Formats: sequence, structure tokens, C-alpha cells
Amino acid sequence: MPLILIPLGLILLVAIITLSLPFSIARRYRMGTARRLARLWVAVVNALGLGFSAALFLGTAAITATWVPKAFSFSALGLAAGVVLGLIGIALTRWEEAPPRSLYYTPNRWLVLAITVGVALRLGFGFWRAWHAWDGFSGEHSWLAKSGLAGSMAAGAVVLGYYLAFWLGVWSRAARHQRRAAGCRRV
Repeated sequence: MPLILIPLGLILLVAIITLSLPFSIARRYRMGTARRLARLWVAVVNALGLGFSAALFLGTAAITATWVPKAFSFSALGLAAGVVLGLIGIALTRWEEAPPRSLYYTPNRWLVLAITVGVALRLGFGFWRAWHAWDGFSGEHSWLAKSGLAGSMAAGAVVLGYYLAFWLGVWSRAARHQRRAAGCRRV
């Protein structure tokens, strides 16, 4: 009897994660479009963490290219496209200076929506493609290569590149604002 509970528990866990995915995507959109205080230390930590993640991601993509053709090139192109989107995102972000020398920013809703929908569609397509690749697995090619992993890695790289460029832009803008505010205090 206890051995039957293990597969049932795994099925229940997968069902809970699958059912909660739309809610987490909607929450991500709401959080991504909220007005926030531009704190320099938060921008620095996020930019450095994302820079490390991008380097680790590209290293992993280079290793993955052994089994999945074009994984590295798709990932590098996705990261570059994400950086371009991040620069556009910084340009479209609304910046507000508040009276006690604070800087607030609100990311562009349409760009955040486009990235969120793109990630959701890619997740759905990845699940669908992996299912069909597993169903038609003949053994002559790697199941992993047939599942479209290189495209999923590219989609992930776009998001990583977007946030890397975005947080570098927030870092730059917050540092500039802090220097300007420090100059006003001396006078």
C-alpha cells in the first residue's frame, strides 16, 4: 500500500504545479509592472547576480551544445535580443522623482506583458513539443535534441538578457540620481 502512495503523490505534485502556473504568471506580470523605489543596492545586487547567471547560462549552453545542436548559438542570440529589449525597456520606463530625494520607476506594461506572454507560450510549446518528442522517440536521435531544448534555452536567454540590461539601467539611473541628490545636500 505505501508504494502506491509514492506515484500518486508525484502525480498530485505535478498537477498542483501545473495548475498553479497560470496564477504565478499573472502574479509575475502584476509585480513586473508595479511602481517601485529605485534603490541603488538592490539594482547592484540584481545586476551582479544576473551577470553571474548569464555567464553560467552561456557556459551551460556551451556544454549542452554537445548533445543539442545550436544550443549555444541560440542562447547567445537570445541573450543579445534580451539585452536589446532591456535597453528598450529602460527607455520606455517611467521615472519619477519624489520630494524626499527619492526616485521611483514603473516599467512599461506592454513590454512586460510581451515578455510574460512570450515565456508562457514558450513553456506551453516546450511541454507540447517534449510530449510529442517522447511519444515518437525512435532511438536514432537524442530525445533531448528532438524536444526543442535549444529554442527553450533561447527564450530563457531573452528573459535573462532583458533583466540584465534593465537592472544595469536601473543601477545607472539610481547612481546618477544619488550623486545629484548628494550634490544638492552639500549646498
